[in-house]
Amino acid sequence: MTKMQFAHRLKFLQSNVFADMDTAKSVAVAAGKDLIDLSLGSSDLPVQNHILEAISQSLYDPSTHGYLLFRGTQQFRQVVAQWYEQKYGIPVDPETEVLPLIGSQEGTAHLPLAILNPGDFALLLDPGYPSHTGGVYLAGGQIYTMPLKAENNFLPVLTDIPPSVLSQSKMMVLSYPHNPTSAIAPLSFFQEAVEFCQKHNIVLVHDFPYGDLVFTKDGSDNTQSIAPSIFQADREKSVSIEFFSMSKSYNMGGFRIGYAIGNAQLIKALKQVKANVDFNQYLGILNGAIAALTGNQDGIKNTVNQFRQRRDTFIKALDKIGWQVPTPEATMYIWAKLPEPWSNNSIQFCTKLVKQTGVAASPGVGFGASGEGYVRFALVQDSPILETVVDRIAKFII
Repeated sequence: MTKMQFAHRLKFLQSNVFADMDTAKSVAVAAGKDLIDLSLGSSDLPVQNHILEAISQSLYDPSTHGYLLFRGTQQFRQVVAQWYEQKYGIPVDPETEVLPLIGSQEGTAHLPLAILNPGDFALLLDPGYPSHTGGVYLAGGQIYTMPLKAENNFLPVLTDIPPSVLSQSKMMVLSYPHNPTSAIAPLSFFQEAVEFCQKHNIVLVHDFPYGDLVFTKDGSDNTQSIAPSIFQADREKSVSIEFFSMSKSYNMGGFRIGYAIGNAQLIKALKQVKANVDFNQYLGILNGAIAALTGNQDGIKNTVNQFRQRRDTFIKALDKIGWQVPTPEATMYIWAKLPEPWSNNSIQFCTKLVKQTGVAASPGVGFGASGEGYVRFALVQDSPILETVVDRIAKFII
């Protein structure tokens, strides 16, 4: 058989945390284990009926069945611009500052192709979301990781970046509320980051899928909190682009709909890449997203309350078995420091946990070297099941 020759860039994409755990889960299921999967941040909550109705009605409209080019996304872009201005008080031009995406991951993976030349540096969070790394490697870029430590509230120390790296850096990727640590960045940090990127002529990318998944300080379910947007620190959109997703706030992960808002030159550059990769998704999905953004927003409040209740249940149950974990203020994740003897081997902990108990979680090192010693649990099961998870964990770690 002829030996196939592949591009060198593939060597950087050999594995990721989700693929590795998927293999471990398959082995556990084959062995007869009752799988409880907390390894993926894919919401188990339903999409609101008015969103589904908009998509359903589109199916019977033949005008929605063809290719969808940029011009055909105008109504969606206008709604996005209106939504953002109502939410954050900052005007957005729907023609030059908004771009529909097939999920925010498409944007973060493709943007490096528009910004980096081979050898340029991207400044990435460590730990961070795997697609941020993959996009840089596909573009032939180099990665400088900015370690996130608990003592720094899981925020990077920008002054630690060496001048030799800064001189070759073209983009910095932030993402708060943060996956996997669940940390929130205050507006003051974003202001620091914007000034830093302006000074060093660096594009500032903010991946922002968890902006609505913020819990109130008093634990009440009467007030919905939101995290700051990067444009509250860069109101002129001088160096920034922000990626939004419908997957978390509206539970539309499988529909693959997101969008970018940002500097007009960055939007144009990303649009050029996108035009050579795909058209757009089905118009009916955009119609569903329009219904989501313009309709009753109580569904977001209900989603946040569900995850807050699950968070409290899980943290309380862990505490009862002697595993103290800080209570996260945002996202759908628990970022837990591993107990002995697994404090330096998160992969071994997760693979043995799923093999022996059927509970699947994500090893912290899969999100970057600084994630070693942690495990991420996604709160994508109801509270009674989460209590069962902790019961199984208790037997495993004793």
